Amino acid sequence: MLKKTPLHAAHLAANAKMVDFGGWEMPLNYGSQLEEHHLVRRGAGMFDVSHMTVVDLHGERVRAFLSELLANDVAKLKVSGKALYSCMLTEQGGVIDDLIVYFQDEQFFRMVVNAATRDKDLDWLARHATRFGVTLTERRDLAMIAVQGPDARRLVAGLFGAETRARVEKLGKFVGAEAEGLFVARTGYTGEDGFEIMVPETRAIEFWNQLLAVGVKPAGLGARDTLRLEAGMNLYGQDMDETVSPFEAALAWTVALEPATRHFIGRDALVRQKSAGVPREMIGIVLDDKGVMRHGQKVLTPAGDGEVLSGTFSPTLGKSIALARVPVGAGEALQVDIRGKAVPVRRVKFPFVRDGKPQPGI
Repeated sequence: MLKKTPLHAAHLAANAKMVDFGGWEMPLNYGSQLEEHHLVRRGAGMFDVSHMTVVDLHGERVRAFLSELLANDVAKLKVSGKALYSCMLTEQGGVIDDLIVYFQDEQFFRMVVNAATRDKDLDWLARHATRFGVTLTERRDLAMIAVQGPDARRLVAGLFGAETRARVEKLGKFVGAEAEGLFVARTGYTGEDGFEIMVPETRAIEFWNQLLAVGVKPAGLGARDTLRLEAGMNLYGQDMDETVSPFEAALAWTVALEPATRHFIGRDALVRQKSAGVPREMIGIVLDDKGVMRHGQKVLTPAGDGEVLSGTFSPTLGKSIALARVPVGAGEALQVDIRGKAVPVRRVKFPFVRDGKPQPGI
């Protein structure tokens, strides 16, 4: 039986098209995926992301625990509420999952991991937590709503009293804070500004309806995927997995090899890979002609074949875009095999879209 979020009844009431997403019954769209995409780029839309797993980590050595488990360095987190994006790695340097961790205090960090990787993530965390005396608490009592778009912050802040509203409006990027019983974080997965808000499950539908009342409309998984791809954001299981290192997934910026004295799981493998040279890299490609690039299609290059990882039609650009993994040295003369036909594509830098506008050269 599929799992349901606390907002399931609200989705049915809005006539959402429901689909199986990693064992959860989730809304694909509420009518028009295209309209939902544009809504987020031009105004504000909200997503039910309650299928994500929130884990609270407590203990006197919780910072040391995360320093060993994460490729990014939690020493960067010094102010309460500050967040960090990172990967957890295998000893071989492959990505177990990508996640966000929030510093609350020296004995309390909060982590948000992907829904599809919940079981293995919790297993991995529990396997190492004992050595550090860290307690893991999965927060099943929390729902999560992402409100994204250029109008998102203003509309969300307006739901709070004057004092809280001022704090929410001033919240910095990648920072979370308690706000009248909610945890509001200025993070997201769309390339737009906005918040991801943790809500007690008993208040989830009430808060969803408050957002509806101020003009925030719901958007489904379909729009979330086209938005995140335009923003050049990885999807775990499609753009990276345990066979791929952060260096091969355009996530080198999330790896902190300094200070050299910090040991983290996977570090030695990454150091070796960096020294030897990374064999593959993730790039952006654009198809200017008709057609849509899709996951699994072959990318033909002078240096050997690569593969389309995530591909879609970009509503903002009006053409197909994709993330692809190709051999290093593939150059610019690239083609994608679409139903047996080699179609020329352009190599570009991603993100494809920033702040709702096409990047130069796209």
